[in-house]
Amino acid sequence: MTPELPQALRAAIERRLEGVSRRDLGARAQKVSAHYRQGGASARVVQGEADALAYALTRLPATYAADLAVLAEAARLAPGFAPGSLLDAGAGPGGGGWAALAVWPTIAHATLVDSSRPFLALAAELATDGPAALAGAERLTADLARAPALPTSDLVLLSYALAELPAVAQDGVVDALWAATAGLLAIVEPGTPAGFARLRQARSRLIAAGARMLAPCPHEAACPLLEGDWCHFVQRLPRSRDHRLAKAADAPFEDEKFAYLVVARESVEIAPRGARVLAPPRAGKPGIELKLCTPEGAVETRFAARRDKPAFAIARRLDWGDALD
Repeated sequence: MTPELPQALRAAIERRLEGVSRRDLGARAQKVSAHYRQGGASARVVQGEADALAYALTRLPATYAADLAVLAEAARLAPGFAPGSLLDAGAGPGGGGWAALAVWPTIAHATLVDSSRPFLALAAELATDGPAALAGAERLTADLARAPALPTSDLVLLSYALAELPAVAQDGVVDALWAATAGLLAIVEPGTPAGFARLRQARSRLIAAGARMLAPCPHEAACPLLEGDWCHFVQRLPRSRDHRLAKAADAPFEDEKFAYLVVARESVEIAPRGARVLAPPRAGKPGIELKLCTPEGAVETRFAARRDKPAFAIARRLDWGDALD
């Protein structure tokens, strides 16, 4: 699947940009980016529709691309899963829902929850000509940290939102989302040590509650990574002209680093899970070195020598984030 925004979503953003000052939008976008780099929450910087639009222009493409990569991998490992309902918690301008519908067109009903009215208003506007489930989605203005009532859904998504919750509320939100999950729960975070630490804590809690790991871990054992190391991946995505201008960037692409976790209920049939490539493969004349998280619950370095043609042929096709089948 292409990481580029769906055509209907791109068109909706372009229509919304008509007549908007690019200079003002760029300034707002820089403010949003600086706030996020400092670990701030969107509620403090997205105060109105112009701020929400600046966020959609600068961050929505990357969060959509990361969500799409995560959900596509979940679909690969649970090929029989066909969700009919979606709960997008901390939905922002709604990019996660678009990614979910791109992977699972079977979704007929969607609920978007966010504490930001400007975000939810923009999500509704952008979805007007989108998939029916998003155009007619139920949108709830609520603070996840205050334990709102959440509808049970086949697919539950928390994308780039755990970091925005107070630390003392994160465990409770993870519990509430798992309670609302009928099939799969996917949590996506920035690919930073802090983002991974939040996911690691959520992972332990969910496994203790009976969740089964789907991805990226091929096991339910304790995370084998040592202190100072963290599990994260990267997704390259194209930048539009407006995106480049808003971010004062010259490169026609962006590399979004993300961390994620997908867990499943017992009712979801899971395909065999192979070892996961945790870092860019290191290729040299003798062969290719892979850093793997294995189904046995260990991290190991595996070397595929060039002279071992079957092993080398497999290794050369693998990239960061891939799984060995």
